[in-house]
Order: sequence, then C-alpha cells, then structure tokens
Amino acid sequence: MAIALSELLDEKQVILRLRSRKLPNALREIIQLLAQNGKISDEETFLEEVLAREQAHPSAVENGVAFPHARTDLVDEIVIGIGRSRAGIPIGADQQRTRLIFVIGVPERLLNDYLICVGMLVRLVKNDAIRSTLLQAETPHEFIGALTPAL
Repeated sequence: MAIALSELLDEKQVILRLRSRKLPNALREIIQLLAQNGKISDEETFLEEVLAREQAHPSAVENGVAFPHARTDLVDEIVIGIGRSRAGIPIGADQQRTRLIFVIGVPERLLNDYLICVGMLVRLVKNDAIRSTLLQAETPHEFIGALTPAL
C-alpha cells in the first residue's frame, strides 16, 4: 500500500531559515536535523550519497524548488527533511536560485512509494498559492499545513 504524504512530513524536520548559502552546507543542515530526529543513523555517508546524486543529476525544478535525494540502505523508510532559504541557494549548472529544498532518503524497496510521494510534492509546489504559503509560513506547523490541508 502506498504511503500517505502526511505520514512522511513532520514539522520537526523543517528548517524555515537555512543559514547556509551554498548547497552542500544547506544539505548538511537539513540532514543533521533528520539525524537529530532519529531518521538517519549515518549522516555523513547519507550527505555524500545525496551530494553525489546531486552532482550527477541536479534536482532543481521550476519555481525555485529542489528535491535532492538518495536511494540508500541508510534509511528504513522514506524520510523527508525540508529547508527554506529566503535568499535562495544556487543549484545546478545554471545556478538557479532555489528557496525550497526537500531532501529525501528512500530505501530501494520503496521506490514506487517514493515516486508517488515526489509526484505529489511536485504538483503541490507548482501551485502558486501553496508555494506562496510555503515561502511565507511563520512556523513549521503552518508550513506542513500548506502541504497537507486535508489533515
């Protein structure tokens, strides 16, 4: 059975004010938060895997949103950490400014669930009203609420 997006999003895994201005450091901030919440046991290896995947295939999509991820045995379930940057962080060859970063770790056995969840996230952030709410949210609770309005 597919995993509901609401089961994967947790306000304890949201950083509304990333301190970092470069992608590797921003990813480290988000991954450290996932580790602090017990979602990842080996944060350094996970960071290396996400960075390697990002180097090969930058994850920036339109509207200043990125989905850096890794398929890895370092997680037992799909995990999502979110960071927001007011100034934007340059990503990819064109150095597109990215303001919303969704870091995702997925075990190989849950690839289909991962594709469904990412598809749902992409559709949500393409919506101008939802994206605007995400960019203006004052609290992690408000941020998650914009992504899961039916809860």
